[in-house]
This record gives sequence, structure tokens and C-alpha cells, in this order.
Amino acid sequence: MAEAVVISRYLSAGANRYSAAADWGDEGTVAFGSDSNVCFWNPANTRGITHIISGHTAHVRSVKFLPKLTGDEVSFLVTGGDDLTLRIWASDPESGAVTCLQTLEGHTSPINCIAALRAPQTADDKRRIFASGAADATVKVWSFEAGGQAMLLQTIKTAKGYLPLAIALSPLDDDGKALIMAVAGTTSTVQIFTAAVRPENSTELEFSLQATLSGHENWVRSLDFIREKPDEAGSDLLLASASQDKYIRIWRVHQGTALSALSAVGVDMAVGALMPGNKIHKLSAAGQKYCVMFEALLLGHEDWIYSAKWTRAASPDSRLQLLSASADNSLSIWESDADSGIWITVARLGELSREKGATTATGSIGGFWTGLWSPTASTVVTLGRTGSWRRWDHDPATDAWHQALAISGHTRAVTGLSWARDGSHLLSTSSDQTTRLHAEWTATGTWHELARPQIHGYDLNCIDTLGPSSFVSGADEKLLRVFTTPQSVARLLARLTPVPLPPDASTLPDAANMPVLGLSNKAIDSAPLNDENLLPQQHPTSALEASHPPFEDSLSRHTLFPETEKLYGHGYEISCLAATADGALVASACRASSLNHAVVRLVETRRWTEVKPPLAAHALTVTRLRFGGEGDRFLLSVGRDRQWVVWEREEGGGFKLLQANAKGHSRMILDAAWGGGGGRVFATAGRDRQVKVWVRRGEGGEFVLGLAVAQEHAVTALDFAAEEGDGRMVLAVGTEAGKLAVLVLRVEGEGEVVIVETVEVPRELWLPRAVMQLAWRPARGEDGKGRRELAVAGEDGSLRIYAVAV
Repeated sequence: MAEAVVISRYLSAGANRYSAAADWGDEGTVAFGSDSNVCFWNPANTRGITHIISGHTAHVRSVKFLPKLTGDEVSFLVTGGDDLTLRIWASDPESGAVTCLQTLEGHTSPINCIAALRAPQTADDKRRIFASGAADATVKVWSFEAGGQAMLLQTIKTAKGYLPLAIALSPLDDDGKALIMAVAGTTSTVQIFTAAVRPENSTELEFSLQATLSGHENWVRSLDFIREKPDEAGSDLLLASASQDKYIRIWRVHQGTALSALSAVGVDMAVGALMPGNKIHKLSAAGQKYCVMFEALLLGHEDWIYSAKWTRAASPDSRLQLLSASADNSLSIWESDADSGIWITVARLGELSREKGATTATGSIGGFWTGLWSPTASTVVTLGRTGSWRRWDHDPATDAWHQALAISGHTRAVTGLSWARDGSHLLSTSSDQTTRLHAEWTATGTWHELARPQIHGYDLNCIDTLGPSSFVSGADEKLLRVFTTPQSVARLLARLTPVPLPPDASTLPDAANMPVLGLSNKAIDSAPLNDENLLPQQHPTSALEASHPPFEDSLSRHTLFPETEKLYGHGYEISCLAATADGALVASACRASSLNHAVVRLVETRRWTEVKPPLAAHALTVTRLRFGGEGDRFLLSVGRDRQWVVWEREEGGGFKLLQANAKGHSRMILDAAWGGGGGRVFATAGRDRQVKVWVRRGEGGEFVLGLAVAQEHAVTALDFAAEEGDGRMVLAVGTEAGKLAVLVLRVEGEGEVVIVETVEVPRELWLPRAVMQLAWRPARGEDGKGRRELAVAGEDGSLRIYAVAV
């Protein structure tokens, strides 16, 4: 047994749609929750996700970097999720290694938010204080010191039992002897707590409720503190609270009495002090008096506001700026006008809906869920309903924000993979109801999502390539759909990637769109460039003429493939399909519990007619179909009835039963794959934790068991790479627990298969949940012998391409 030399060539995963599920660290890395994983992405380069770490057993809802103190060689990250645990991670910026230091338990419901103190408490106090809020209606305050273990300092039961959705922590005074914490959630009020710091007793820190701020009219989704003038002693704190009532409120925290607070902000004592909006709340901490008063109301968003984050602009005056993200599909950057002191929007990023109601929080677009500043305040990123990120960079020369390349990925289980026959690109389908096309950007050598050919109304289950410009997919509906590349996408791929321009490019439709309430992508001609009703970026053709991969708005609008055919015949949801190498024949099956529906249907694609009769042998759902042998002479089918069946092509174009094994496995068979090009060997994978390799004895003999390899868990995915010249066969194996392994096999004699080498993929590259499908990339020149690329589809929503040296 040897350890493979495995390199991550491409990692793709969509972010979880929670406003607290991402954070931007001081070293420039964005960490975000993706299903039960935590992904790391540096927006400064084009590589995309650099690594994915697993540990949580359910969705990650909250992610927060802890402050980096003097002498720290690593960064610390705290994550929380639906598994009711907090995890503390250490990230080495040089090696990129991330290790879990500790798992904290105590919450009894999912953890919604985490806040960290962004500065050391005192010169002698090296603790990192952070707080977590959960759906158990509690806030827990924790202390962590590098090299030690985190400990629970306090548990606070929220007043009236509301669920915390946002927490903010900050020092109250200049020397860090007093702390302030704001908590809000499923109520319209913000609670203010204070505590005194006692460095001599590291286990003692007790927050007490000091004030309840009212004014919002709906749930409060986000809180954030900032020091107004950090270089000025005794400077006030500003607190921003963002709510589902579509407004942001800014509150001022002042050290001193109420009169001094009013005087400091220049309020007219004869009028302003008597206004209800200027109610002043008194606080005390560490023997000092403080007060909180309402400062400003920010108007402009048209829907729920999910997050509001402070920063200091990257400019000589270091002016304060506030970034807000809303369900109205926009980001706003706010500043206080120097003359009037009124808060105004200085930049608005995102989109303006052309259809009323299309951008509501419960609508089809869903808006932006979080907004993050880069450490230098020169870049902002936001997360949308599709799980994809958008990014804008600030140009100081023009004081304008320009959209830049970000990352995207599936948000639910990746259910199907299909490489182009020449290996130039990869297609993936998912339970998130999308089909995506991935390819390598030749300018940088990095992989990206280049098109989103299908956005469906049903969960997608399977896919296969029909030719250089078309594919077929199956979903939780009773039919198959066939799609063709439009000219605009074909030109984009030919310009940016190794994907060649199809021979029939001139006959392809210009573009495609999806009618409202429709499921079929319709072919359209490009809108004329002088159409006054469309902005330049809204033209399907011009939007894809950039010199970089498409941004998220273009991916979801302008890279659809037109649908050319529908293939009927099945009575239930499509479970699997396969196409011949030349794309002339498509085989498919559906979910079934009887002989009548557990059939394999064949369609020839020249005239799109069904080849009858359907192939009947299985009694339950067929789980996998594979063509194999010279000229795709054989068709292999496996199913939940525990049997495998090999069909052989007849001269008339149909298939006949060649051999069936009703007891191929002791439990259902989940996957199968042909080895080599002669159709002599195939492998099956079962829930009985067995990988079985079957060999045909002679040209006209039967398939017999040549090798059985036991695994620790149910085997869910298999794929053979193209056969090596020396007769070796490389078989990739994926299990229900996410384990990956590579077996190098050789046939000896008439029916014996031996393992030449077993290559274990490093554990950190395993998936946290089941491997849904594996697909070796067809050899492309130097990528052939010795170094192969394996596409891995995960139940965790991740799509990975690993380069494996075998």
C-alpha cells in the first residue's frame, strides 16, 4: 500500500446561505461554511478555493476569525453549526494546513452567530474572548488562549427567550478594562451588556444586562461595533444594527454622563434632548459610567437587510464606511457627510430588478446574504442565494467600484458528472437543480465555472455528453432533456479554454433564455445591440465577450443552453442514463418498484426515436448504466435488486441479454464501470461493502468473479481510467463515508485479477459524506500515462478535481 501523490487541481463548493457563515481574516483569506465543510478562498488570486476542511457533521452556520496577537504564528478560526458544536481551528498561512484544536459542546440547538473581541483586553491579558449565540435562546461567552484550551466563562439566557441571530463585542474603554456586548435576533430590540475584565482571574468575566434599545420594527439580523476615532483617547463607539424592517440604525456609545454625550454630538438641549428618538440609556462597567443614544437612521434598501459591517476606507483620511447587504439584491456603502453629518449612500453595488417582486427575501433571486470588507477596505464580496460569491474592487484613481472574478459552486449534493469525450471540460449536475460547465482558463491555468447550461425546477440526477456541443440530463421528472451549446457560449469557451469550437458552430442558436414559470430553455436570437431597453451587460452575446470567465450574473442569465429535445417513456423519476461514445444512442432508467418500470429504454439520437422493446431484466430501480467494449458493444446495468446484467448489441441496433447474475452482491449494487476498452472486465460496487471485479473467460465465455475487495463502508462510486499500455487498470473507489482509494489491477490467466498496488488518498482529501460519482478525465497528451485527473462528486455539494500520480 502506498500513499498517492495527490494535488487538488480544482475545488468548487457553494456557500451556505446564512449571514454569519463567512468571515474575512486579517491575512486576506475568506473562510465560509459550505454544507458541513469550511472552505478557504483568497480573492486576491484566481485559484479559487484553496482547501476544504471537514469536521462538523451538519451545516456550518457561523464562521469567525479570532484576532491575531503579537507572536502568533498561526491564525485561529471558530466555527459553529447545526451539529450543536463549536470548533476551534488553527491555520498555518505558510503551509496552508488547517487543524482542529478543540470541539466545544454546550449549546443544545444550532449555533447562529459568533462574535470575537477584535483587540486584546489589556497588555497582560492574552485571552481571546468570543461569544456564540444559538437557537437554544442562549449566548455563551468563551475564553481561548493560544496553546491552551477554550473554556466557558458565562451562559446568558436571552430575555423573553428570543433566538440570537447577531452578536457584537468591543472594548468599552481605551485600556480594555471594560467590555460591551450587543445581542439581537428574533425580536425588534437590541440588548446591551457590559463586563469588567479581571486579568488576574482568567475564569471570571460576567456580563450584565444594562440597556434594551428599541426602534426597529422587525428582527435584527446584524450588529457591528467600531471606534469612531481610534487615535483619540476616550473616543465614542458606534454600533450599527441592521434589520428586516429594511432600515439600519446607528447608535452612539459615549463614556460619561448623558449631558456630556449630548454636548459631544452637538445636540440642541432646548429641543433635541426632549425628542423620543434621543432617549439615552445609562450603562456602567469597571467603575465608569457610559451612555447609549440613537445616532442615525439609514434609509435606502427596499427589503430585508442581512448584514452591516464597518471599516475604515483605504484613504488618507481613513473615513468610516458601512457596508450593508440586502435581500433587494444590492450592496450599499454608507458614509457620513462631512458638512451635514447625514449618512448617505456613496456607492450602490449589485443589481436593480426589472421585475417587481423578483428580489424579495422569499422570491426567486433572494438577494445578498452577507457583505464582507477586505482587511484593506479595497475589496468587498457578497454571497447570494445561488451560493456563489460576487466581488468588487475599488479603483482609487476614479473612486469607483468594478466587479471582479469570484467563485461559485453547487449548494446541494453533486449527483452526476460527465467529461467531454476529449477531456476539454466537465459537466456536473446537482440536487440544487443546476447543471454547470467547468473548464480550465488557459490564461491562468486555473479551473472555473464557465457556463450554467441548465437551471431546472426539479432536482437533477444524471448527465452524459452526446457530442462536442450537446448533452442529455435526467431529473426528478419522467423525461430526459437534450441541450445544445449556443454560439455565444461556444465562442467564449473557444476563446478562454481548451474547448474547441464545435464543427457546426455556425448552425448553433445564438443564445437561450427560460420563460417565466417555464422549465424549457428556449433558443433565441441575440438582442440587437441598439435595443434601448437593454443595458450592454444584458445582451446575451456582448455579456460573454469579456477576457475572463463570466461573473455570477452572466452565468445565471446568459450561459443557458437551448433545449432541443425531450425524451419520454418513463413512468417515474429518472435514476440514471448513459450515452455511447459517438452519442448515437442513449440508455436510461427510472425509479421503480416493479418489473414494468424497472426497464432500460434506448433512444437513437439521429431521429430521436425509441429502440423497442425496452430491456427488461431488473425487478427494482436500475442505479447505473454503462456502455463498454469496442464500439460500445455491451451495455452494463446494475440495480437495487442486487443483480448485474450485461446486454450485447445486435446487428439490427437493439440489444439482447448476454448474461445476468441475480446474486452479484448480497445487498443493492450502487455503481459499476467497465475496465479497459475490450469489454473483458467490469467492476461493481455494493452496499455490502464489496468491490467486485468480473472477468470474461475467452471471447464467448461468461463473466466470472475475478476479485473481491472488502471496504470499511458501503461503496457508492467507481470508475476505471483508460487502460495502461502494460495492461494495468486503474480503478478509483469512493465510499459512503467519503473515503477515496485507487486500485491498480492486472488480469492474469483466464479469470484472475490481482492488485498490483493500492493507493490510499490522504485523509484530508476525503469527503465528509458519501462520494456520489467518480470520473477519470480522458487522457489529453501529457496528462495521460502516469498523471491522471479524477473528478469527484460529493453529497456535501463539493466538486473536486484531483491530480493523481499512479
